[in-house]
Amino acid sequence: MALDQFRFGIFEFDRASRELRRDRVLVRLQSQPAQVLDCLLEAAGQVVSREELRQAVWHDDTFVDFERGLNFCIAQIRAALNDSAIEPRFIRTIPKRGYQFIAPVSKAAPGDLPPPRTATNRKRLRVQTAASLIGACLLIAASFAAGHWAKTRSAGDKTPIVAVLRFDNETGDPNMTRFSDAVTDMLVVELTARSDGHYRVIGNARVLRVARDQRDLNAVASSLGASYAVLGQVQRSGDETRILAHLIHVPDQTHVWVTRIDRVRDDELTLESQVAQTVANQFSPKIRPTFIPFASRPRASL
Repeated sequence: MALDQFRFGIFEFDRASRELRRDRVLVRLQSQPAQVLDCLLEAAGQVVSREELRQAVWHDDTFVDFERGLNFCIAQIRAALNDSAIEPRFIRTIPKRGYQFIAPVSKAAPGDLPPPRTATNRKRLRVQTAASLIGACLLIAASFAAGHWAKTRSAGDKTPIVAVLRFDNETGDPNMTRFSDAVTDMLVVELTARSDGHYRVIGNARVLRVARDQRDLNAVASSLGASYAVLGQVQRSGDETRILAHLIHVPDQTHVWVTRIDRVRDDELTLESQVAQTVANQFSPKIRPTFIPFASRPRASL
C-alpha cells in the first residue's frame, strides 16, 4: 500500500492531492508552494538545495524569475505552518545552500488517517447549531432593544484594506532590486498570515508596482479601496543594509508607524524573512477598522 500521507505535528500533507491540513482542517496552499513542501517532506532531515527545488518544481524549460518564485513559496509555506525563519520549527534556511525540513515526519496510508472532524461530530454539531440559532435569536432581540445607538455603532465598522506597494531600491545597485522585491512579496505573506480577518491585504495589483515618480496614493485608494498603504525603501548605510517601512493612513496620508531596520547583509534569504516578519509584527496591531458615522453613510436607493 502506498504511503502517500505525511504527518508532522498537528499537520498532514496528502501527496496525491497536495493538500495540507492542520488538525484535519484544510489549509490553503497554492500549487508551487505545495510542490516545494512535498520535496522538503520527502527529504525530511536532509538539506535540499535551491537547484534541486528548481529542477523539481520549475524544470529546465520554464523561464521564470526562479529566485523570487522560490522565496515566495518558502514564505507562503512558513505562513501556512505558522513557522519563523528566525526560530524555525519546521523549515530551516541553510545559507548559500538551500532548505531543511527539521520536524519529525512520519508516513501513513490514506486509510490510516482519522476521519474528518465533521464526520465524527455530526451529533455534536447539530446541538451546537441549535444553540447557535437560539443565541442568534437572543442577540437579535437584544439589538432591537438597544435601539439606534447599537445600530450606529455597528454600521460604521468597515474591514480595512492594506495595499503593499513595491519597496524602492535606493542603493544605486540594480542587483538589490531583487532583494527589495522579495521583501515586498514576503511582507504581503506575513501581513496576510497575521490579519485574522481584521483586515485584507492587496500586494499584486498593477497600481502598486509602478515606479516611485508615477505613484499616487489617491489612485491606490480609489482603485483598490485601500485605507492603509505600506511604503518602503532599501538603502545602503556603510556595510549595512537599511530598510525603512512606512504605514500610511491613506484618507489623510498621515504616518501611523515607521520601522527602521539596519542589518549586515550576511545572507539575503534570512534577511528578507527577518525584515518581513519584523515589519508585519509592528504594523499589524496598528491597522484598525475604518469608522464611518452612520449619518454620513450614503442611503441605499429603493
